[in-house]
Amino acid sequence: MTLLHIDSARKRFGSTTALHNVSLQLQEGEILCLLGPSGSGKTTLLRLVAGLERLDGGSMRLGPTVVDAAGGAFLPPEQRQLGMVFQDYALWPHLSALDNVALPLHRLGRDKSREQARAMLADVGLADLAARHPHALSGGQQQRVALARALAVRPRLLLCDEPLSNLDAGLREELRDLIGSVVREHGISALYITHDHGEALALADRVGVMAQGRLLQLSSPRELLRQPATDFVARFTGAQGPWPVRLQAGRLHAPWGEVAAQPGHAALADGAYALYLRTSALQWPGAAQTPVAPPSLPCEPSSPRWAVQARVLSHHTLGEHTELRIDLCGVTLRLPMPDAPPHSTGSTVALRIAAAHTLLYPITTTTPEELAA
Repeated sequence: MTLLHIDSARKRFGSTTALHNVSLQLQEGEILCLLGPSGSGKTTLLRLVAGLERLDGGSMRLGPTVVDAAGGAFLPPEQRQLGMVFQDYALWPHLSALDNVALPLHRLGRDKSREQARAMLADVGLADLAARHPHALSGGQQQRVALARALAVRPRLLLCDEPLSNLDAGLREELRDLIGSVVREHGISALYITHDHGEALALADRVGVMAQGRLLQLSSPRELLRQPATDFVARFTGAQGPWPVRLQAGRLHAPWGEVAAQPGHAALADGAYALYLRTSALQWPGAAQTPVAPPSLPCEPSSPRWAVQARVLSHHTLGEHTELRIDLCGVTLRLPMPDAPPHSTGSTVALRIAAAHTLLYPITTTTPEELAA
């Protein structure tokens, strides 16, 4: 059942168009992530849903209720039954964690509101820290309080505006998993804004990629990885490249050789293309090390493979794995490896590339900037 329906949303700030006819639907119980770089329009869209901005065109419904229609109906934020989690926590410094969570529940009375607040703090793992004030809590703990406060009011829809961007990497993963589990446990729908594709892919039921105020693709994480709608979507979700290739008479000609065109390329006309690939497309023949594959994108051993040579540029230790940087026909690849590579800077490494895991886009594919012009 559709909870949020946005139809042809348009928004301008002065001479700048922040949203170009964005349409989407969010279902009951769904976590939908909007992913994109700064200035892509994702936060503007969230502010419109929250009622903090008004549409210049289009309309928006929550359930059957029109909450914003350009030049017409408008439901104020306090009547939309929403919860919000911000990146800066937005906690009252003079109140304890318990009182911060209980504050929006004041209509229930002191005892009932504090009882419900304690239950929500327990849900986010802070039952023992209820008496602490924000200054005595870590950033991760403060964000847990903010989440508990947003969920305490039993919102129809939870809005999250890059809630993990101020946290360290380890805490981001922990809080990401907590948000997903608590939101799903309470059966709440969520619209989640982020610029981190790994965060979006791990958390969301569906992911929308935005650029220059346009929604370029809205699909499941698996489909987003396997079939990015544009080269921008491919790059922003971690694909690497591009290399110039040519599709001709059922053969795919790359700078490192040719193979038979794959089933995914069958609908493409002969001509010049830009090729991108993900780390799951790469294999180290005869070596223990293999690049860390992205989620939901297993490597297929039966896929035809190119044998290629690449030059090692550098390697860096990043937590539990090493990032190996190699030059492959003029393009620098960054490969997360589970173990330290046995290759020194300047040496040559042998790789195989699974043709089925390559992504092709016409050389003439427009950029987000050109789309917005």
